[in-house]
Amino acid sequence: MSGQGSTGNVIAALASFFIPGLGQLIQGRVLPALIQFVLAGILWIFLLGWIVHLWSIIDAARFKANN
Repeated sequence: MSGQGSTGNVIAALASFFIPGLGQLIQGRVLPALIQFVLAGILWIFLLGWIVHLWSIIDAARFKANN
């Protein structure tokens, strides 16, 4: 993936829209994906999961790979 705004990031952001952390997993970032998925799951119990869900989408969209 080439960087912010690339097609890969758009696909990752769309994936994170449906499942928090899935976009990060697509980008090959396993630890952030796991953290965001678990955190969103825990916070949805308290109706605050939307915060992590939104963070996951934005993080996937703005990711720049270090080459």
